[in-house]
Amino acid sequence: MTPEEARNHPLAREQAQRVSVCTLGWRDPLRWLAAGARDMRACPLLSLSYGALFTAVAWALAMLLRHSPQYALLLGSGVMLLGPALAMGLIQASRSCQSGQRPRLRPCLLCWLPMRSSVALFAGLLLVLELLWARSSLIVFALFADSMAPAQSPAQLLTDPSNLSFLAWYAAVGAVFAGIAYACSVIAVPMLLDRPVDAVTAALTSVRACLEHPWVLLLWGALLSALTLLALLPAGLGLLLVGPLLGHASWHAYRGIVCPSAVAPARP
Repeated sequence: MTPEEARNHPLAREQAQRVSVCTLGWRDPLRWLAAGARDMRACPLLSLSYGALFTAVAWALAMLLRHSPQYALLLGSGVMLLGPALAMGLIQASRSCQSGQRPRLRPCLLCWLPMRSSVALFAGLLLVLELLWARSSLIVFALFADSMAPAQSPAQLLTDPSNLSFLAWYAAVGAVFAGIAYACSVIAVPMLLDRPVDAVTAALTSVRACLEHPWVLLLWGALLSALTLLALLPAGLGLLLVGPLLGHASWHAYRGIVCPSAVAPARP
């Protein structure tokens, strides 16, 4: 390929364009959730299949929590970090719906293959964050191991007033890493599916969106967290519906944040 052909290649032209961030309002997160609910109605079987997967993961964490609470907390943190990647199939389903195509399970499961190198790099970034989070959590456990009151169950550990210092430090450390992971991934995964960009560009664009609209995206993150916690209350069964809803809504959040609004053709 000659230098002239390389400059005119569609991929080069797309990457040369600066990704624009749209103006956002306080009602936009609610619109994204409503659009996600419409996509769930458009592909109920596919959505419920992913919901069953999320529910099974929650049950596995609950079983682990009974025997090794410290490792369950670490694993739960990892699931939160990798949540956007796990929901990639739901994002692809919403992308197909918006393109006027019928979502199918197999293409959604394999949607990461065309951009597997970028997805792998992004997954590596999240993995580094998870490892740092895990190491920091173990350090917090080690620092407070001698001062924590003995507990017969994880619930007693979390509710004992003498463990408030440990819980405060653990929550603070978790909040820092959760905020970094959220800022890097809030629109990164949908962007990797929708545009020929690399993982670094997607993550930086996601961070830039958070910096330009911090309060709206803070509200979006609070809605994601609150709905997830509420879904866990009835023995995790709420994830059967809430998990797919948030996955579908992530696509519409991306489409509302990143300009232009034209939808590229969905990959087969």
